[in-house]
This record gives sequence, structure tokens and C-alpha cells, in this order.
Amino acid sequence: MPESLESLLARVETWIRHDVDDRDADELTRLVARASADDGERHPRALAELRDRFDGTLQFGTAGLRGAMAAGPNRMNRAVVTRAAAGLGAYLAATLGPGSGPRVVVGYDARHRSADFAHDTAAVLAAAGAEVLLLPAPLPTPVLAFAVRRFEADAGVMVTASHNPAADNGYKVYLGGRVEPGAGQGAQIVPPHDAGIAERIAAVGPADEVPRAEGGWTVLGTDVVEAYLASLVPLRTAAGEAAAALRVVTTSLHGVGGRVLARALADAGFTHVTPVEEQVAPDPDFPSVAFPNPEETGAIDLALGVAQDWGADLVIANDPDADRCAVAVRDVTLGTHLGVETARSSGWRMLHGDEVGMLLGAEAVAGAVARPGATVASSVVSSRALGRIAADAGVGHVTTLTGFKWISRTPQLVFGYEEALGYCVDPATVRDKDGISAAVVVAGLAARLKAEGHTLVDALDDVARAHGLYVTDQLSARFDDLDQIPETMARLRSAPPATLGGSPVHTVVDLSAGYDGLPPTDGMLLLAEDHTRVIVRPSGTEPKVKCYLEVVTPVAVDASALDVGHARVAARERLAGLKKELSAALGL
Repeated sequence: MPESLESLLARVETWIRHDVDDRDADELTRLVARASADDGERHPRALAELRDRFDGTLQFGTAGLRGAMAAGPNRMNRAVVTRAAAGLGAYLAATLGPGSGPRVVVGYDARHRSADFAHDTAAVLAAAGAEVLLLPAPLPTPVLAFAVRRFEADAGVMVTASHNPAADNGYKVYLGGRVEPGAGQGAQIVPPHDAGIAERIAAVGPADEVPRAEGGWTVLGTDVVEAYLASLVPLRTAAGEAAAALRVVTTSLHGVGGRVLARALADAGFTHVTPVEEQVAPDPDFPSVAFPNPEETGAIDLALGVAQDWGADLVIANDPDADRCAVAVRDVTLGTHLGVETARSSGWRMLHGDEVGMLLGAEAVAGAVARPGATVASSVVSSRALGRIAADAGVGHVTTLTGFKWISRTPQLVFGYEEALGYCVDPATVRDKDGISAAVVVAGLAARLKAEGHTLVDALDDVARAHGLYVTDQLSARFDDLDQIPETMARLRSAPPATLGGSPVHTVVDLSAGYDGLPPTDGMLLLAEDHTRVIVRPSGTEPKVKCYLEVVTPVAVDASALDVGHARVAARERLAGLKKELSAALGL
């Protein structure tokens, strides 16, 4: 039975009295007036909005906090962040013991209110007895992850919603070695820490009663950025003059990565780098893109246009907090001329995250052969190619649950990736995905290949010849009604398809029961006799159901570029058919 209007309004009035931001309090006051007017002006939508904002609280989990910015307990705002910071401080104190004086690094991006949320966090944690180190400006998430390890902090907080829409913001938490010894030092939180922090947040009183310091935290200097850039030196290519010959277009999609990426590439010897001017300055409204995620159709169109006009060799795109790296290259199309098969340039395409993972993974595996125990890792929804590459070289490989909080905890990790454009190329320095360092490495590889008369596409062909052709794609559906997500998963569990692309399905795994040593997670895995694989799972950060599709094709070691190209075309056609099958099976 719905809560009565009187009861709802009483809870809202209590929240307003204890809010720590006058703008938020005024916003709720106006919403209450529209929702409760008894003069014929009552707005049903205002009442529905009010109920939604007070339908529980924004939940703290392994992704920290993330949601739309607005007033109320089920939104991202200063009151919610204040209570989250208090809960984090209480958890650190309880874990480390009395008088431990935890050290916490706090960073933030350039989204609306990010600086406010970061300063609220600093004030609350400082009042709780923590030593707080605040980054000096809006900076990429990898700089925060770097700082957690560099300063041997007990925790890190990054205020960012990464690639979410402009209306959103988020709160990402990292843990240091005293809280979680071992491989997880400086990585994002995982259970049971997330539940422990959430429990402490739930015990926090009203936001205006949380103690706040007027100062007492340290604002770090720009030397932290210089130290991060210096950490990239070992990743630079040995291509020498080849770096200067590569023409690179970059875009930060209105985020905070532009200046840092420009410096990183310049320091590595790349002198022909052109940013997309319309997108280089941080802008929290993301005016030139419908959705600031380089995976989304159209997001890097401006960069591709600049690349085409400028005659570039490579396009690199970071998401707004620069922890992801997208790569676009010139592609070829197959055809015939006078009865002879030909291949010609056909413009640009963005490489799939798995393709970049294969390229960077092959480089990492080659460097890890002489390092006993060295391990590469990829998420369960990423391509199986990295596992094959590692096995063929005698290097260890680990499959993890989705998310870098799991990938980064792999012991003796030398490289990790997930298909959603996330790459960890230097885990000893940044225990998280890092779009800046990945860009330096992939640009170095492209430069070296160009000097040899080859491209990244040629390198992918070489991977296919050596290990088989693995081609992946994704099907996703966004839901306005969140109840449809569990309904969609239940429909698949009750009636999984018997074939995939015409090949009989011989393995159906409910990932919620655990799989191959992995902890339980919501998802389904289907494997066909021809090695076609499908994994379906709800997104952990967006209101989506995602389907991860992969087909595998043997390729002869002496196959020509045309042969490999034809195999790719055939694989993509199989994936297109598979998408249609899955759409029908899931009722999308």
C-alpha cells in the first residue's frame, strides 16, 4: 500500500530541516508545494518525483554511489555525500583501531558539484581525525588511484560519474594496504568492505549534525600530476623517431583528461598530436555529445572528422574521467576489381575493447614470458582471446568477475582489461583502469608498427593467425522501468535458446550459482558446440541488460590479409545474426 501523502510530507520536511545545502532545501520546498497543492494546481508528476526521491536511500555498493544529482535521500547531493563520508570515516576508524589516524586522498572531476562533494568529504573526514590529502584541481581518476598508492593512503575517494550523463554524479572508494593487505592495495572496494561502509553510513544521523572541520586538510600541489606523468616513463615506446612520425587525434569528450593526455603523449615523443578543440576543455554539460561515453554511437564523430581531414594515423578518445581509452583506426573494405580480390581504405572505425585488449595483452604477455608467476587477467565477459594468447606463451591467465575492482586484485598482475575500454597496463603504479597510460602504450605500438610499414589492424591479423580469430560484439537494452531487468533475466533462465547461430548449445550456466571458481553474480552464460559464447547480465552502473557475444574462427598461420579479412567479415555476419536471435529470445 502506498505511503500516505501526510507521512511522505512529514519525512520530506524532516529532510529539509537537516539539509546542509540551501539550494537543495529550496528545491524540495518547491517540489512539495507543487505535489501537495490543494487549490487545483497539484501536479501528479511532482508527487511521483517526490515519492521516488524518498523511496529509500541511494545505495552504497561496490560501485560506491552513483545517481542523478538532486535533493533527497535517493539522489546525489551534499547531504547524501556528507553522510557517506561520515560512514567511510567510521568504517576506517573501526577497521584500523583507535588513534589510527587514517590517511585518505580525495579527488574530483569537473562535473557539476564535484568540487563541492570533494570539499564536503574532506571536511567530514578531517573532523573525524583523518589526514586528508585533496587533489589540487579536477583531475583524471587514474591520478587519484595513483595517489592512493604513492602516499600509502588507507583510502581514496574519487568524485566522478565517469561516462554517465551530465545529470549524474558519483562517489568511488579505493582502499589501501592497511585496510586490505595484499594485491588489493589501492584498488576499488569489494565485499565485505562495501557492506561494512554501507552499514556505517546507515548509522549516521542527520547530515547537519555530522561534524565538519573548517580546515585541516592538505591541498596537494601539481607535483602529484608530475609524479604520475613520470610514472609513465617505463611505458614509453622505444620507437624513437617513429613516435614523432605518428599523427594522432585526441578527444577528452569535455572531461578532465585532455591536458594530462597531451603531456603524456608529448613526453613520450609524439609531436604530431591534435586535440578536438570543441571537446578539449572540461564542460560538465557535455554539449557536443548526446552521451559522454566513447562506446556510444556518434560520441567520437568529431574526432573522426578531424582525423579524416588531417590525415591522421590514430584516434584516441578518453571518457570524461579518463579511466577508459577508445582507439579508432583506418579500416579496409574487401571487394573485387577486374575479377581480382582487393582491399582498400574505407575510412575509420573504432576498435572494439576486446581488440585493444588483444593488442595490449599480446604486448604484455610477450614481456611477461621471462617473469615467473606473471599473470594477465580479463573479466568473464571479455574475449577469451587473452586466455588463449597467455596459454600459448606459457603465461598465467585469470578470469575475474566484471569490473576492475576484481581484475586489479589478481596476484602478480602485469596486465588486465575488460571489454568496456578499460585497461590496466601498469598495475604496480595504478591498480585500476587507466585511459592515459593505455593511450601511451597503444600509441607507441602504433608508431612502431608504422615504422615497419604496418598498422594496428595488421597486428590484429597476426594475433588471429597465431591464436585464432576471436570477434566480439555487444547487444544492450536500456530500461526506464527497472522491474523489467529481473523479468528479462528470469525469462532467459526459464527458456534459454537451444542453438546459437545454428550451433547447438551444450553448456548453460547460471552465474548466480558461481562458475569456474568465480563468486556468484547475476548473469547467464551459454556456450555452443562451435565455441560461440553468449553472456547476459544486468549492468552494474546503468539501467541496462547487456549481452556479450563472441564467435571463434580458426585462421591458417600463413593466411593472407585478404583471407583474414574475409574471415572477419564472415564472423561479423554471424554476430549480426546472433544479435537478432538474442533480441528475440530476451524480448528486447
